[in-house]
Amino acid sequence: MEHRVAVFPGDGIGVEIMEQAKKVIYKVNEITDVKLNLREGLAGGASIDKYGVPLTDENLQLAINSDAVLLGAVGGPKWEPLDYSIRPERALLTLRKELGLFANLRPAKVFPQLVDASTLKAEMVKDIDLIVVRELTGGLYFAQPKGVTTLEDGRRKGVNTLAYTEDEIERIARKAFEIATQRRKKVTNVDKANVLEATELWRDVVVEVHKDFPEVELNHMYVDNCAMQLVRYPAQFDVIVTCNMFGDVLSDEASMLTGSIGMLPSASLGEKGGMYEPAHGSAPDIAGQDKANPIATILSVAMMYRYTFKEGKIADAIEKAVEKTLEEGYRTPDIFTQGTTQVGTGKMGDIIAEKTAEILKNN
Repeated sequence: MEHRVAVFPGDGIGVEIMEQAKKVIYKVNEITDVKLNLREGLAGGASIDKYGVPLTDENLQLAINSDAVLLGAVGGPKWEPLDYSIRPERALLTLRKELGLFANLRPAKVFPQLVDASTLKAEMVKDIDLIVVRELTGGLYFAQPKGVTTLEDGRRKGVNTLAYTEDEIERIARKAFEIATQRRKKVTNVDKANVLEATELWRDVVVEVHKDFPEVELNHMYVDNCAMQLVRYPAQFDVIVTCNMFGDVLSDEASMLTGSIGMLPSASLGEKGGMYEPAHGSAPDIAGQDKANPIATILSVAMMYRYTFKEGKIADAIEKAVEKTLEEGYRTPDIFTQGTTQVGTGKMGDIIAEKTAEILKNN
């Protein structure tokens, strides 16, 4: 079975880490009958430098005509003086909008070999394996009215609107429950239903959708309590589902529990397909130096196999390959500690790709 994947390496370390992700995909192509046809394009600063825009119509069409999109990282100080409307990050926003990507998935999992990398005590983080499912296209960031106006007396007033339709809530809740059925079957709905009517509706709809997933446990938390609980006892969480703004904050908080953002993948899903990318930025300060950690991008590939192509065994093999690599003591500079073996970006990619192949062959 062949699938089309649009590949946008992007800027900074994006090019290097994407090369390592491709090594893993090529190994999977060799060993299994799941073939990914990679078609590369430009997005972000690289596209601005060549075409003057962050995403051309041709590259947007490449993404639309693909079954999934794999993105490296976009942006950097070089393009910050540009107008907001043509900065590299606009490519990301355009892809999300045009592909209808309404659900952002941000896993936070602590590998046993890296428990000491977290700023929290090892006994608190050793069992962390959660995922934040964030609504991505509605809520406070998009609803109208919004903006800054000047009152009659000359004072300025800023307004943003928190609004959700029942349909928007239903589809993100359903996605969260579907994901929970593949995990530990527990969903925590996060809202502020005690003071915000929009999230009171949010909770009501989540409860209704839950009726279709009786095998999944559902509980509710106010967002302030959830922020506290993520630090107090993060292992209690499996799937967290929440609105755009709350998810923006909580997913970043959860990411820091793991100790290094270089380990964290992410996915943005629509009704079909999806876009997969590491949670970190383009890190131009280390670009081209063979120092970048490619694991987040490789784990994003695992998410692509799992959620878009429904190939759980391949996803498991990639994740296990990462764990075995860490078990054997290999580390890029961001996770290096005394007593481990420091390797560069390319070597880390080689090792994980080979271990992925070994696991797939043995299974």
